[in-house]
Amino acid sequence: MAHSGTFPTEVSWEKFKEYHIDEELGFVLPDPLEELPYPYDQWISIAKNLPELIEKNELRKEVEKLQMFSIDGLKDHKSQRLAHLVLGYITMAYVWNQGGEDVCEVLPKNIAVPYCELSQKLDLPPILVYADCVLANWKKKDPRGPMTYENMDILFSFPGGDCGKGFFLVSLLVEIAAASAIKVIPGLLNAVKCEDRNTLQMALRQIASCLKQALKEFGQMHDYVDPDDFFNVLRIYLSGWKGNLQLPSGLKYEGVWETPKQFAGGSAAQSSIFQCFDVLLGIEQSSGEESSFKFLHEMREYMPLAHRKFLQTLESAPSVRQFVLSKGDAELQADYNDCVKAMVALRSYHLRIVAKYIVTPSKNRSRGNPTSEDSSEPENTGTGGMKVMTFLKSVKGTTEKFLLKCD
Repeated sequence: MAHSGTFPTEVSWEKFKEYHIDEELGFVLPDPLEELPYPYDQWISIAKNLPELIEKNELRKEVEKLQMFSIDGLKDHKSQRLAHLVLGYITMAYVWNQGGEDVCEVLPKNIAVPYCELSQKLDLPPILVYADCVLANWKKKDPRGPMTYENMDILFSFPGGDCGKGFFLVSLLVEIAAASAIKVIPGLLNAVKCEDRNTLQMALRQIASCLKQALKEFGQMHDYVDPDDFFNVLRIYLSGWKGNLQLPSGLKYEGVWETPKQFAGGSAAQSSIFQCFDVLLGIEQSSGEESSFKFLHEMREYMPLAHRKFLQTLESAPSVRQFVLSKGDAELQADYNDCVKAMVALRSYHLRIVAKYIVTPSKNRSRGNPTSEDSSEPENTGTGGMKVMTFLKSVKGTTEKFLLKCD
């Protein structure tokens, strides 16, 4: 893979801040804004009342009444991220409305134009992405309290009760747990450069520990997300218009493009965490199935620009894997393998989650309605438009191949 970034000779957290990476929260946006000034507060008002407006079938009418606002008043990064989140929620609600039975193929220009202009400014696609609904969609109930599920909430909700809160917040807590591993990266890479075996070993052990904690956080999905609510309600609002039979040509962004455009829906593949540790540990997904690697690479375009640049720069860093191999040190190799095993465990668990929340409900619905679209497709497509079980099995299998064979 070509490396478009140049890795600095000395790695520090000051350098990492340029990539919008927080020392405590990693790729998560710290302290997201909750409100926007006039006239953008009208967007906020609709987004805050989405479930009620959808239930009353008034959502589209309220959106169509909006004036078209210039984005020039959105000066700073946090304002722009909040606006992208809000317009993403409104867009998904407008398209899917009451659950996909009355799909709209055209996004009106009063939303489409500012949304596309803002997306261009942020270098993100004009659709709700993981960086919106997970990384920038949270607040603490008690600002002085801990970053725990009990003390956190999401800013905006879709229909489906607390299902969205559970899904987004558990995903966020996985990110935050893994952030402690990101914090180790500067010291780890400096240790490789200086051939400091002891520091490298401590860093690898810290990364493995943090990834195992991320797996524990992932387990909370079962506590807070109901499979039926996820599959039959929330999943619909997260679905994109790429590889989607209900919008085969994509979505027409009125006043922006003459023809419909196809964009993938929100997906965990849009999280920078997994790709970050693949790169760091030298796990080359390009050596696996081409379709899976292509999808992963495509999902980078759905990440914030600064995070994409970080991954590109990390690809040009000294190889941790090659350094560990070159030392022929069994203990060091075992510590490296613990990190890879932690990645395999996360991906294995992700497979179990997908089986519970997508595959099983899909089969149950097919049994109840033999003429449904899903009956001919036993493996359901994820919100990102990919055959999700095939993709995850491929990525997990490739990850396992990078375990070192210790003597």
